[in-house]
Amino acid sequence: MKDISYSSSIKVLDDYHDLDDKQIIALCERSIDAMKDAYAPYSKFSVGAAIMQDNGYIIQGNNQENAVYPLGLCAERVTLYAASSQHPDRTITHLAVTTAKELSEGELPPFPCGSCRQVLLEMEQRYKKDIKLYVIGSNKSVCVLETVKDLLPFAFSKSSL
Repeated sequence: MKDISYSSSIKVLDDYHDLDDKQIIALCERSIDAMKDAYAPYSKFSVGAAIMQDNGYIIQGNNQENAVYPLGLCAERVTLYAASSQHPDRTITHLAVTTAKELSEGELPPFPCGSCRQVLLEMEQRYKKDIKLYVIGSNKSVCVLETVKDLLPFAFSKSSL
């Protein structure tokens, strides 16, 4: 028998404005703006996302629902797929995700779903570069993760095939 342990570190700030990079603060604000235009008439769970590419270019997106639920798409995947289809040679370096969910005292904002985590991991592998994540809460708090691997440590990847 073999025991395997895993640990992850998440940095939590009370306000995303406390981040030390003006470009990253702008990225967070773009995800908040994108959330406002989400199409979420069924769940009422609006999500916005913004990615930054290696040249500083920002692309934003939001969740898009459908009356047939499986046909909708999360904000993270809308944004990632838009970036990789429009700029396939640009590396994705950062992703900010925002929801409007009211948070209780000490509660962390909702993190990306399992499907989005898998797609994010594939993007890291595709571009051979970690994607730094900023998960922003309705109270302006932000969770900072250095890599998607912290969200999905035992992921299925191309090496699994």
